[in-house]
Amino acid sequence: MTFFDFLSSLLTGQNLALLGAGRAVFFAGMGSARGVGMVGESVAGLLTEDPSKFGKALILQALPATQGIYGLITAFLILFKIGVLGTPVELTVAQGAYFIMAALPIAVVGYYSAIKQARVAVACIGLIAKRPDEVGKGITSTAMVETYAIFAVLVSLLLILFAQV
Repeated sequence: MTFFDFLSSLLTGQNLALLGAGRAVFFAGMGSARGVGMVGESVAGLLTEDPSKFGKALILQALPATQGIYGLITAFLILFKIGVLGTPVELTVAQGAYFIMAALPIAVVGYYSAIKQARVAVACIGLIAKRPDEVGKGITSTAMVETYAIFAVLVSLLLILFAQV
């Protein structure tokens, strides 16, 4: 068996589609994990001063986690579409590559928006520390970044739903 035979046995349509599903989960989840961790560090500082602000801070910490959820939903939809979680579908290499590209919007935007959203949430933790009654403004500001992750997951999901397999 030559190297090219080995490579062509790996680069099947099914494997490429699985790579797309994995990419959606990996990158969006990595951004969410990093974002939730960043906000968690800030929350820990806030709670050392005033533990009663835990509920308000928890909402801000949870917001960057949604991008990872969007990546997971995207991956599950790919797995259903290609028959891993149902009736198996034979895919061409081009169809598999299509799923890699369909996962790209939520993978990339999910990663970056989770981190940017966390940065806004960290700033809003400072707001809560000084003006706890302004938590709604902080949540709104943090949620605005979410809009781009929602756009990205919609694009990924529409590409997957309308894929010709």
